[in-house]
Amino acid sequence: MQISFHKIKTKNLGVLAQQVIQASKSGTYKLPEEHVLLKKLEDESREYTQAYTKPAYSQKGRSVLAADAARTKAYQRLRAYLKAYGEMPLLADYKDAAELYKVMRRFDIRRMNYAEKSAEMKLLVEELEKSEHAERLKKLKLKPAFDELKALYEGFEDLYAEQASANAALRATPSATAIRRRLERALRDYINLLTAMRSLEGWDMIYGEVNELVKAAAIVYKNDRKKDKVAVAPTDKTEA
Repeated sequence: MQISFHKIKTKNLGVLAQQVIQASKSGTYKLPEEHVLLKKLEDESREYTQAYTKPAYSQKGRSVLAADAARTKAYQRLRAYLKAYGEMPLLADYKDAAELYKVMRRFDIRRMNYAEKSAEMKLLVEELEKSEHAERLKKLKLKPAFDELKALYEGFEDLYAEQASANAALRATPSATAIRRRLERALRDYINLLTAMRSLEGWDMIYGEVNELVKAAAIVYKNDRKKDKVAVAPTDKTEA
């Protein structure tokens, strides 16, 4: 049984390992079923399958982007309204609007990254919750708009924290390369066991079956290489 496992495609390596395990635990061959090397192969195969099917990142990026856009729009709406209101001296409470607009200008979140914007919005919310500003918001009937802004800010913070935690958990798992090497080693060790024991009664049949699986995997590998070569082969073109 000769094959270079590191040359086999990711999915095909996982399939080969599962086929070898299934053949060995089919009930037909009793000798290898409880062997420590087969159990090791099962463990590595299970972890390998989980590794190559998991996402590389938390997939919360779009949700975080949408949440950031929502809080930014809420900020921009409130700021634009206060600016316009504060520029209309004929309105009774225009001075209150002008004061609140000054607060919005002081905590300007435009052209900031996530972290900078979060820090600035935290200060903005705290400032607008002060009694004098809360009273102004109430007089201008803008408390619902402020409550929306605060809720969107807090919602973003929760989602961003979830994303950071999920990404950290993904980074903490072993690398796909390391897991693949362990599976290759476990598969090689088990096949070497079958090769060494094949002359003994009870081992020859399982050796033969696994040998056929390895041969099939080698054929798939060679066919994949031929397809890859055809895909990248240059074509001759003549200009008219």
